[in-house]
Amino acid sequence: MMPSHETLVVLAKTFGLFWMMGFFVIVAVLAFRPSRKAAYERVALSILPGADRPLDDGPGERK
Repeated sequence: MMPSHETLVVLAKTFGLFWMMGFFVIVAVLAFRPSRKAAYERVALSILPGADRPLDDGPGERK
């Protein structure tokens, strides 16, 4: 016996809701753990090396 379309829609919406909520909670917990702050700071600073000082030449003088 095949389930009806309405049953499948309700099941998909319910499962999707709980899956997305669980995924959000896991990502939020992993992102905001205080024990990982030093690692996240190091990674954030490694993306833009030397961003803490201005460029040597002006914006129109680039070679």
